[in-house]
Amino acid sequence: MKLDIYVNYAGNCEEAFRFYEQHLGGKVTMMMRHEEHPRPGLPAEFAKKILHARIEFSGAVLMGADIPGAEPMRSVYVSLTTDSAAEAERVYALLSDKGQIFMKMGETFFAERFAMLRDRFGTSWMLLAARA
Repeated sequence: MKLDIYVNYAGNCEEAFRFYEQHLGGKVTMMMRHEEHPRPGLPAEFAKKILHARIEFSGAVLMGADIPGAEPMRSVYVSLTTDSAAEAERVYALLSDKGQIFMKMGETFFAERFAMLRDRFGTSWMLLAARA
């Protein structure tokens, strides 16, 4: 059994996944557009949008799609643990740019660095650098 995460986007799935690939070290392994579906059922303006995408991060998988009317994630977070406080700070700066911060990056009783935010694409993140 394997558990993966699937996120719906309102039209910016490709932009989000390309950003994550470039800045977080993931590898996009699939990107299919709605127009490739044998029986498309979405509005014409979604033809070039993403029907299904997959990006891999060190054995973890994030999948996504563009869905009309999709809203930003609420009450669910993609949790990313970094190898160092410096890497956590770098990722925090990238993901919080034009995003919404719920808990600023800082030290906690359980982590050297911890933050909660929603990035510009609507994905909610928990960032953590564990204590050494």
